[in-house]
Amino acid sequence: MNSRKKLFRYTLLLATIIGFAGIFDCSQLFLSETEAKEDLPELVKENFESPIVIQDNSILPVSPMPKQKVVRTIRVITTAYSSTVWQTDDTPFITAAGTSVRDGIVANNLLPFGTKIRLPEIYGDKVFIVEDRMHSRKGYYHIDIWCDSYIEAKDYGAKRTYIEILEN
Repeated sequence: MNSRKKLFRYTLLLATIIGFAGIFDCSQLFLSETEAKEDLPELVKENFESPIVIQDNSILPVSPMPKQKVVRTIRVITTAYSSTVWQTDDTPFITAAGTSVRDGIVANNLLPFGTKIRLPEIYGDKVFIVEDRMHSRKGYYHIDIWCDSYIEAKDYGAKRTYIEILEN
């Protein structure tokens, strides 16, 4: 048996023994919601919607991103592209901004590089960053979302929606 499996089994066994034996009083590990919010720095209290919520012995989800102010909303058409030579130039894995392609990158001809946007009707609170450009025939009100594969990009199709431009 390899060492990773042994370590996992021993950890599981130890956790089970501790849980059943009640060796530790875990009630002191959790603060009430009021106590937790009192201990947070002002910066966290101002920038997070629900920084910490504790209910009995459960920690509920924490808002991972600070609130970002929406500066402007624009109606756009969205499509998708992938890193294929026939959809890009001769360097398909490098954006026009000089960075590597990755999840969360979009191409647009209107917004400056580094602009953060959201597509709330399609992706909810996910934040995208403008780091690529498109052919000039696409115009300013077209957003191209980078995808891992050609099939995924093709399946995306074209959608009319709006974007929220976020404050940097």
